[in-house]
Amino acid sequence: MADEKKVLVAGATGYLGRYVVQEFKRRGYWVRVLARTPEKLQTEGPYMEPAIDQLCDELFVGEVTSSETLVGVCDGIDIVFSSIGITRQRDGVGFMDVDYQGNQNLLAEACQSNVSKFVFISVFMADRIADLASARELFIQELKQSGLAYGIVRPTGYFSDMSEYLKMARGGKVYVLGTGSNQINPIHGQDLAEVCVDSAETTQDHVERDVGGPLTYSYEEIGALACEILGVRKRIVHIPLGLVRLAVACMRPFSSRGYQAARFFTTVMSNDFVAPKAGVHRLDRYFEEMSRPG
Repeated sequence: MADEKKVLVAGATGYLGRYVVQEFKRRGYWVRVLARTPEKLQTEGPYMEPAIDQLCDELFVGEVTSSETLVGVCDGIDIVFSSIGITRQRDGVGFMDVDYQGNQNLLAEACQSNVSKFVFISVFMADRIADLASARELFIQELKQSGLAYGIVRPTGYFSDMSEYLKMARGGKVYVLGTGSNQINPIHGQDLAEVCVDSAETTQDHVERDVGGPLTYSYEEIGALACEILGVRKRIVHIPLGLVRLAVACMRPFSSRGYQAARFFTTVMSNDFVAPKAGVHRLDRYFEEMSRPG
């Protein structure tokens, strides 16, 4: 048991955040959730992640990009967990606005309230993903200089991201970059949540951990698996990497965020993203569950 330690979960309505709330509660914590859209807590997420409204001991409504809405958010809190980021949000804000400044606003409140540890989610091999990771890694520099104990977790990719392969397979074609031979070991949200809470509970003051799921796949294998699970003809289209990079470069003058996101996914899919293994969930089982009617 956690002796009623109190945790704040920021990013609780996201794929990982929901599982983190669930895992902290399973281990006996009192959980405060920071959310800007509380109604999302009441329903299951789009990737089968749990509804968490009944797991929250307290709801704090605020927005990380507006520091005035965060006053007191960390009062009485022992541990802060943040998976705040804009990989899927669309509010006309950039990575520096949320991934850096939003988390910096949260860190300022954590320091003001003398929390004991701050656990933060970044990305695996951040040095290769300059645009997305630079804001998060810049925040990590601030976190390391804050004087707080910290845990930094860098996952390869979520199962929820792999759901895009199911969408493509349903549409009749699965697109992969180049040969599709680059590999990744994506991780399920529940498995990653256990790693995150372990990082919060360790007695070490400074913890950094790269992590992926238990099984490694090439992108071509993921596409083939999606087709197999859906029972559709396997049609995998290989897009020349040079052509993709040219198209991504052409986006830059028109949409900075679109360019950054496209460059991120291009970089991930054209490199091996294989980290130390954790967890038990298999991608084929996840695809099976996601493909069931209703």
